[in-house]
Amino acid sequence: MHNPPALEQLVEALRCLPGVGPKSALRMAYHLLQRDRQGANQLAASLSQALGVINHCSLCNNFSEQPVCPLCASEKRDSSLLCVIEMPTDLMMLEQTQAYQGMYFVLMGRLSPLDGVGPKEIHLDKLIKRAQDGLIQEVILATNYTVEGEATAHYVSELLKARGLKVSRIARGLPMGGEIEHVDSGTLAQAMMERRSVR
Repeated sequence: MHNPPALEQLVEALRCLPGVGPKSALRMAYHLLQRDRQGANQLAASLSQALGVINHCSLCNNFSEQPVCPLCASEKRDSSLLCVIEMPTDLMMLEQTQAYQGMYFVLMGRLSPLDGVGPKEIHLDKLIKRAQDGLIQEVILATNYTVEGEATAHYVSELLKARGLKVSRIARGLPMGGEIEHVDSGTLAQAMMERRSVR
């Protein structure tokens, strides 16, 4: 059976989404065309609108409709702290904690040479320029504790320390409410190594 060329083109376009293979893309395409044409039109319009108005904030590199995003423009933030994170979702999670009031820099990825992601792809030149703006006193590395996240944190810390900047790394250890018997040995070992004195 041969699908119409326009359907094949739609299926191929849907495959650009992470985790979507040929079968999933075909199911999505059938659903949009057969069951939810209004939703398909809304999706197309929203995607077109987003592509037209969303760019990167000139300071934090997060997605923004303005040259400087509202968070970077806020006078309530501590401009002496800069937290480096991998993705916008990480920023959202950190903001939910209400434990951090400084500025951010979103790398939009992490170093992964096997996937063709190097320093240029994660905007390290822009980060260095931001970190040396004369206001930043400390850079906090909050990349994920994956192999790529660790490699990224190490690479970035070496770059920044070479420029005389104070660099710290978020701690890792036992989760809140976690029980020792259910924690993996790597996390438990790290928690033991990063222990601190009780006040």
